[in-house]
Amino acid sequence: MYYPDVSRFSIHNEAETTMKSFWLGATAALLLGGQAMAHEAAPLATHATATGTVLADTSGMTVYVFDKDQPGKSVCNGPCATNWPPVKAAADAMATGEFSTITRDDGTRQWAYKGRPLYTWVKDQKPGDTTGDGFLNGAWHAVHP
Repeated sequence: MYYPDVSRFSIHNEAETTMKSFWLGATAALLLGGQAMAHEAAPLATHATATGTVLADTSGMTVYVFDKDQPGKSVCNGPCATNWPPVKAAADAMATGEFSTITRDDGTRQWAYKGRPLYTWVKDQKPGDTTGDGFLNGAWHAVHP
């Protein structure tokens, strides 16, 4: 790590200390900020609903899985993805634990939970809605962690 040599400046001690603190703080901020931006955490949390606790996106909207998906592979594309928007992940997103990312057919990234791709449902109007649970003869399920 590079710290500029401020001892060659002809400044009094208080100014020298301030400058050293500035460089140390700026270096730490760059390092920590760079790490935080490079690794996006899964944008999900739990939310209480009438059907119990479910996973929800950052807006509090219920997250679903689709029975026809294969582990690590979404089959919900085109009109399906219009009605069931994938929970998008940044290209450099890295998750831990039971969260992962998959690459969709269009090359975009999508969050997955226990290997299953995650979606929201366009007919859910407010946080806590679970109107997609059981949709299409039971093929869609709210995720209960």
